[in-house]
Amino acid sequence: MMADEKPPARISHRLLATSRSEMEINMVFQIGSALLDACVLSALEHEDLYGYALTQRVKEVVDISESTLYPVLRRLLRENCLITYDQPFNGRNRRYYKLTEIGNRQLMFYRNEWIIYKSKIDKILIKEEKHD
Repeated sequence: MMADEKPPARISHRLLATSRSEMEINMVFQIGSALLDACVLSALEHEDLYGYALTQRVKEVVDISESTLYPVLRRLLRENCLITYDQPFNGRNRRYYKLTEIGNRQLMFYRNEWIIYKSKIDKILIKEEKHD
């Protein structure tokens, strides 16, 4: 770099991914708690899952660790969106999470909010044309 040149602007390492699979590993956008709640509730919509399986399901779309997910599960339990039950497996118990009616209603609310939010964001990021 020459003496009169400015150093390059700092670029997040996440933006330097060279392939789509690298970008999937390091998500660029931060996920908020409401969106994470929506992902967890949606993962449980059609089947009950034990903790590890639920983490793996959510990790298919969101870069999250088990240590991040368990406080979310505890909060959703406190809010009566989920219930748990234990099931024996290979001499141990697995704790399963099940969506409640309250959780199902919350999921429907989140889905409706997501549609509105995504539509608004798409207008600027994707420059979606208005069809009136």
